[in-house]
Amino acid sequence: MDASDPKAVEIVEPTAKRIRTDAPSNTDEVATFAPTPVPVSTSGSADAAVSEAPRAQNKPTSTQDSTHVNGRRQDQRDSGVAPIKAEYLLTGADASRVAASAIDYDLAEGREETGGGGDNRSNNNKKGKDKRKKQTGQNNDRFFGATGDANPLCNTRVFNSEFSPRECPFGESCKRVHDLRKYLQEDRRPDLESFGGLCPVFDTYGECTSGWKCRFVKSHSKEITHEDGRKELILLKKNIDGTIGPANASNNHETEGVQPGLVNIVSSKDKIDLARRRVDMDDIEKYVKWIDNEGRLNNEYQNRRKREDEAEVQKDMSAQYVEPPMLPSEKRRLYFAAETPVVAPLTTQGNMPFRRLAVELGAEFTYSEMALSRPLVQGVKSDWALMRAHETEAAPPRVNPNYKNIVFDYDNSRDMRFGAQISGNAPWQVIKAAFALNRFCDRLRVIDLNCGCPVDSQYQTGCGAALLEAPAKIERMVRGMNAVSGEIPITAKIRTGVKSNRPVAPQVLTRLAFGGAEHRERLGAPGCAAVTLHGRSREQRYLKRADWGYIAECGAIVEDYNAQVGALQDTIREPDERTLANSKGGRLFFLGNGDCYSHEEYFDHVNNGKVDSVMIGRGALIKPWLFEEIRTGQYLDKSATERLGYIEKFVKYGLDAWGSDEHGVNYTRRFLLEWLSFTQRYIPVGILERLPPSLNDRPPPFKGRNELETLLASGDSRDWIKISEMFLGPAPETFRFVPKHKSHAYEVQG
Repeated sequence: MDASDPKAVEIVEPTAKRIRTDAPSNTDEVATFAPTPVPVSTSGSADAAVSEAPRAQNKPTSTQDSTHVNGRRQDQRDSGVAPIKAEYLLTGADASRVAASAIDYDLAEGREETGGGGDNRSNNNKKGKDKRKKQTGQNNDRFFGATGDANPLCNTRVFNSEFSPRECPFGESCKRVHDLRKYLQEDRRPDLESFGGLCPVFDTYGECTSGWKCRFVKSHSKEITHEDGRKELILLKKNIDGTIGPANASNNHETEGVQPGLVNIVSSKDKIDLARRRVDMDDIEKYVKWIDNEGRLNNEYQNRRKREDEAEVQKDMSAQYVEPPMLPSEKRRLYFAAETPVVAPLTTQGNMPFRRLAVELGAEFTYSEMALSRPLVQGVKSDWALMRAHETEAAPPRVNPNYKNIVFDYDNSRDMRFGAQISGNAPWQVIKAAFALNRFCDRLRVIDLNCGCPVDSQYQTGCGAALLEAPAKIERMVRGMNAVSGEIPITAKIRTGVKSNRPVAPQVLTRLAFGGAEHRERLGAPGCAAVTLHGRSREQRYLKRADWGYIAECGAIVEDYNAQVGALQDTIREPDERTLANSKGGRLFFLGNGDCYSHEEYFDHVNNGKVDSVMIGRGALIKPWLFEEIRTGQYLDKSATERLGYIEKFVKYGLDAWGSDEHGVNYTRRFLLEWLSFTQRYIPVGILERLPPSLNDRPPPFKGRNELETLLASGDSRDWIKISEMFLGPAPETFRFVPKHKSHAYEVQG
């Protein structure tokens, strides 16, 4: 069913309204980089632009007294409950029904296996811990059911005409279907009718990468009659001149698994070579041994300086110094500023279709989902798949060449939008992973080291936020990654600390900016190009607001560091400029992260939080046009039809990324439902009594301005399934969707 079909959605709405509030405090900066308004969809297409919308309606926004405390604006108003206009509030039975379906996001997002954010690494008695474990509302070990055909077609038939199949290497023992007509009539689900029955992949590229398995195969196949009267089924493709003709089966076979429009595609051979240790890493092994020895010397230095004269210890340590086997290559220059909002690396949610949509709406930088270093080094397919990006992410960002943050020798034509994020618990893991990423992925802006992931599965193994308790290890990791990553800069993402009452960000920032005191004379700085600080501790998760006051304090430290580079009076401790990222000047970029949900908050953080840019996570998931609002400097009251248009685009991009066969359709459905679990939290600005909206405000039970808007606000996963079926048809009987919160599980009823 096509969302633009009036039978599917019998609602006619105006396009997005621009809602102006008081001008942002940095109106000069907005004027500097705000281009022509971004085109947006009005009915599932991208034909209409904001400039064609009716004249913006000035909606009064209640002005509250506000102040800035340590870089954070303090609003003098009640918090915790969204201020929805009275005419949209529900009462009685309707309110009870909606309230029953509301998700507790502290449980769904902020909690995991243990039911708490404390340190459980010392608890090895897992059975006892499980018995005493506090029950939470989160689902773990989620299973989504079978995603492929019940009787799959043999791969030797997928791209070939009916009378020209490839020889099956398994012969009669093959358990897959070889009779093409039988497969099409009996062993697959019917073709989808959404998008007018036209395959989105074929429509975009002129050829479908799913062949006969495509759920839209009727749109790119036909039956032909030969001279002898035999009828044959053949696949079609678009020719260069625009005509439709038979597909070349041999070309399809040669490019099987290769998708147009994507970058960072790592071949099966390369992954097998990694898995079988056939990739030459002898030089990397030498460097790993050297960095491990530096760790031993650092421990010795820290122990001796407590009981001996520091100058003597430094002299003795210098005598033991061994030159590193390799020095960092010159890095590609980076650029972050108010005009470059960043999409945070998001596990599960930060998939390619979502990132592609975010870039289309104005995001300038994106990151992969977090990949684990060890599986990357071992050639694991699932982790290398996270490195794939759309060609729009490989394009240079839109920047103002005269902006103050442009560093020496920055070349926009060599820059790109997409970066990789990795995690690991030992220097050798991340060093080898950085080497492999540099060797096999040619379109990476940065490699980011995750030092902030709060989930127990990472923390208990010494990854993520656990690294915050070992700043010297973080330094060795970044130093090693910097030496082997070629021209790709190294960055890091951290939290305020592990415990709320013991913040450690300043110590970590000092290490990342200049290196430890014991290393500065001998080794220089580790070469970190940028640091992102999430304004929460691991212990807090999402239970409290991000502390932008603390981010501002750390931003002041970074400002001081940037001012000191090249002008340190203590030349003995001055870092070697060869080891500084973004030289000359060695500027360290600093980004903030946490709770950004409006353009007003974004510019407030840039102006008062002492950050170069803001990394946006949940706010972008809930309303991806937040980047468009940042570019235009105003609120956009998106209609429900426009929002449905973004969902339609996500579906098309999902089929493009994961395939239009049964597996790809259900994979797209699963990640669409994951995204809808966030988008349903959006409260249209047109029904709010006052602005700005707050990410942490919970809505009382409310109805939308029409039935579609009410449907999009539903917290019931059965309604999310209905939305997915508008574009992907009925879910198969084997499909299950298990959201993070247990009360929202959905299973298809046979």
